Amino acid sequence: MKMRVQTGFLVLGLAVYSVSASAAPTVADYQRSLNLRNDWSGLTENIAEPAQWIEGTHRFIYRKTVPGGFQFVMMDADTKAKSPAFDQDRLAASLSKALGETYSGLHLPFTEPMTSVSFTDGDKGLVTWLDEDEAWSCTLTDYVCARVPESAGQPRGFGVVRDLTIPADNSPKPSPDGKWIAFVQGFNVVVKPAAGGAMTVLSTDGSEGEFYDPQSIVWSPDSQKLAAYRVRPGFARHVTRVISSPEGEIEPKLATQLYPKPGDAVDIDRPVLFDVVAKKQINVPFDLFPNPYTMSNINWRADSSAITFEYDQRGHQAYRLIEASAKTGVARIVAEDHADTFVNIERRYSHDVGGLGKELIWMSERDGWNHLYLYDQTTGKVKTQITRGDWIVRKVLKVDDQKRQIWFAASGIYPGKDPYFQHVFRVDFDGRHLTPITTTDAWHDVSFSSDMAYYVDTYSRIDLPNIAELHSNDGALVTEVEHGDITKLLAAGFKAPEVFTAKGRDGKTDIWGIIVRPRNFDPNKKYPVIENIYAGPHDNFVPKTFWPFGLHSGGDKVVGMQAQADLGFIVVQIDGMGTMNRSKAFHDVAWKNVGDSGFPDRILWHKAVAAKYPWYDISRIGIYGGSAGGQSSLGALEFHPDFYKAAVAYAGCYDNRMDKISWNEEWMGWPVDDAYSKSSGVDNAWRLQGHILMIVGEQDTNVDPSSTLQVANALIKARKDFDLIVAPNQGHGALRNVGDFSYGLRRQYDYFVRYLRDEPTPDWNALPETAPKAP
Repeated sequence: MKMRVQTGFLVLGLAVYSVSASAAPTVADYQRSLNLRNDWSGLTENIAEPAQWIEGTHRFIYRKTVPGGFQFVMMDADTKAKSPAFDQDRLAASLSKALGETYSGLHLPFTEPMTSVSFTDGDKGLVTWLDEDEAWSCTLTDYVCARVPESAGQPRGFGVVRDLTIPADNSPKPSPDGKWIAFVQGFNVVVKPAAGGAMTVLSTDGSEGEFYDPQSIVWSPDSQKLAAYRVRPGFARHVTRVISSPEGEIEPKLATQLYPKPGDAVDIDRPVLFDVVAKKQINVPFDLFPNPYTMSNINWRADSSAITFEYDQRGHQAYRLIEASAKTGVARIVAEDHADTFVNIERRYSHDVGGLGKELIWMSERDGWNHLYLYDQTTGKVKTQITRGDWIVRKVLKVDDQKRQIWFAASGIYPGKDPYFQHVFRVDFDGRHLTPITTTDAWHDVSFSSDMAYYVDTYSRIDLPNIAELHSNDGALVTEVEHGDITKLLAAGFKAPEVFTAKGRDGKTDIWGIIVRPRNFDPNKKYPVIENIYAGPHDNFVPKTFWPFGLHSGGDKVVGMQAQADLGFIVVQIDGMGTMNRSKAFHDVAWKNVGDSGFPDRILWHKAVAAKYPWYDISRIGIYGGSAGGQSSLGALEFHPDFYKAAVAYAGCYDNRMDKISWNEEWMGWPVDDAYSKSSGVDNAWRLQGHILMIVGEQDTNVDPSSTLQVANALIKARKDFDLIVAPNQGHGALRNVGDFSYGLRRQYDYFVRYLRDEPTPDWNALPETAPKAP
């Protein structure tokens, strides 16, 4: 990952903030906003991130803020002693040499937060994802760093179409007893003695058009049988992109990417069983899984009597755990969910209690809220609904089969409190003794030692800096690990956003959002409003934790909103209906309706703020966002131009038929129908009013960049005015990433100053500082 210094603007330092709400912003005002994140990010101390326990010990590692950067700390829960987790300066020197960049110990090239860093082999190894394309591994004994090689195997486009141009991993799969090896030869499954000898062909129905996947082969625990998927390959759609400005070259190049889109044929996987001793193939009828979108890995029952696998039906309206007899191949449904809209595949969980194939813990939204159920696997019937109520289980953290207890994270359990805050609970398998592990009204990240003797609870809110506490397994507080200090940040002018709620379109449901005011806020003035939007149905996005400095994680974080606000705006963020982590009905609004983006709720929320605060000018509302937020930003001017007046849209997936198959079929459905057109920013371009700036990277591997150009084409045909920036060589985060962050933000700031404040912007081209500088 390249670390670059922002250039192109006057360097003014930490000047006293004094921009007037009624005067046009100056170059100095812009620079102050563009530098705000860098200027403020070092002003916190002891902001600790969630702890990572070292397996088999009572020691854990966490990262915290210190003057000048971040420090990794190791703590012993038994003694309460703290020490440096490793030599950060040595690691920085090693990474600098390996990556060809210069890093310091307090500024290691780890992405934020520390979930990108994992400790392996006790505390002797460290693996960190430096960016989305490569990982590096460093030993913490001799501080040697090397790139982690890509895993062998055949990748799949968005998980559903194998890349047949790359060979599958066909390394022999040894049987548990070590006597046999299995692999694929000539599209068929074969076995041979591990010690050498004649090869036995187990299947004869494999072909180029319906081959056995060697990566799917799994042996039964008794080494008598094996199972594998026979695959009918789907359509290998490739997106071709022009690299217009390759580094150090004159002529453009082409890049291609396997990129299945909604409606494309996906790989069809069918499980097949083999009796190795009898040299017999046992076919599994597929009437219970006729039309898969994906199939999980095959698992064997501990007694080798059957295999199990999970089936996600194309269209995501049925999801099943299926068992197939190893003797007959006969299949049956162990557990399932179905919906008239969608089964939420973003949140699935199943656990075979004790590994015995008798009981199952299953996650489901069948009663309208995401909860846990205990199944009898032998009958396929629910024994007990373990959790229940108008709240959701977010994830299972730990299951103790002997004690028959579950530790899980949940939201919305406390009436009247923020329904998005995550809390942790313990409950018995029979649903009794629901016990809170966390109590403070905040967002909680809890991590347990491997023996469950201790846990660390790290909690915060947007107005409460992180507090980390060490507890014993009975809940007693052992010690406070860290207590975040933002004294310097407050002195610099930081104020936490205001949390605001208003009723949504149904007149009953609370819609939650935040309000960021400019630092020189004057309640006697009227301010235009800018909404930071991300409305993807796969999560909720209004910040709930303290850390305000992140870059565009489902929308900009608080300091980014503050920087925009300081140029004379109110900046807000809202979670409308159609997003996740509320009820099933709340989420279902997105079904075949992504273009809705929760706007009916958002507009009511804006009106409620304006009714309370006279300085909130809803006659001048703008909107910005990236990816799904870009789609929504364009949609605001197409579907609600009476309310939204200007938009900046980054890398939008403007037509869901042009975007990746996965995210879009989940929410827009399959087969592709006219719902896609109704939400399309292309088909509805003729409706556009107001002012739109679209920004796209020509090398976007997440959203087909042609989607943006197709909007431009439709706007031209509709005789609409618009602005467009195509960023050569850049990807999905074009002009929003660290190195080029200032240019994209400056253009965003300009847009809203011109079209919401109706003020002139600086003549940037007249400034000599905008000339290119040497890298």
